[in-house]
Amino acid sequence: MKRILVNGAGGFIGGHMVKRLKSEGHWVRAADIKRHEFSSLPADEFVQGDLSDQRLMASVVEGIDEIYQFAADMGGAGYIFTGEHDADVMHNSATINLNALHFGQKAGVKKIFYSSSACIYPEYNQLDPLNPKCSEKSAYPAAPDSEYGWEKLFSERLYLSYMRNYGMAVRVARFHNIFGPEGTWTGGKEKAPAAICRKIAEVEGGDEIEIWGDGEQTRSFLFIDECIEGVRRLMESEFTGPVNIGSEEMVSINQLAAMVMEIAGKRLSIRHISGPLGVRGRNSDNHLIAEKLNWKPTRSLRAGLEKTYRWIEEQVAVSRSANLVGNV
Repeated sequence: MKRILVNGAGGFIGGHMVKRLKSEGHWVRAADIKRHEFSSLPADEFVQGDLSDQRLMASVVEGIDEIYQFAADMGGAGYIFTGEHDADVMHNSATINLNALHFGQKAGVKKIFYSSSACIYPEYNQLDPLNPKCSEKSAYPAAPDSEYGWEKLFSERLYLSYMRNYGMAVRVARFHNIFGPEGTWTGGKEKAPAAICRKIAEVEGGDEIEIWGDGEQTRSFLFIDECIEGVRRLMESEFTGPVNIGSEEMVSINQLAAMVMEIAGKRLSIRHISGPLGVRGRNSDNHLIAEKLNWKPTRSLRAGLEKTYRWIEEQVAVSRSANLVGNV
């Protein structure tokens, strides 16, 4: 049994990781600025506080064997790509990573996982929605399309420098659009699958939903269970990374919406409006993960969306009922 710290446990991926580690029999300390919104986590300890605070980070890493570092200031395109949150995104996330490494190394933490992002990949390789280039070796010359991506790339180098200079075992993965139940689905920080599921679930009398841009921008989306499996395999391997953890099933946003409509049993039209979009095309390249870990994700996008839509449909129903009661 290992003593493991999960930073960002109050969030989507961190919460699922806590459950996985506890199911494997590990002792888990969870830490985040907020409690998990949708689940009562089975962590042995939950420390609530701001991980950019040095004193807090110094305390949560004590007695820990391994760290899973998911904590970051982040959100979907509506949060990341407007430019309005750039300073907070860079400052808050970089400070948390600096703290985790500095105090983790001083406390004798043996191994640390860092969740990077596909947002580090150069915009110039993602202009063609049908043929994006996102192999791990394509990250340089660097040209991310957002400050969020620049911070992630800086932090990748930060983690690898601690491995070289201090001998810490480091593992780095670049996530590609992780989705699933118990993730943010409303409020402005949700990502495309959750936003589309919510919009379709909310439609009662109308016959259309809104989508930013022309909807021909492409992405691949990875179900949360596959993400957690990939991270665990990486942590138990001898491979440092960085490595992509994502799906190779690329779809346009219009196709994504059509798939959710089919799951929901609703035939709706799409009204395209202006909004923040990010790169034109992005898809995970899984050659390296297959080579190094002898594994890559296999769950279809539709299978993951079916579970995600039903969960979000329940959240919408609960929210609607609460509003009705509040208006009585």
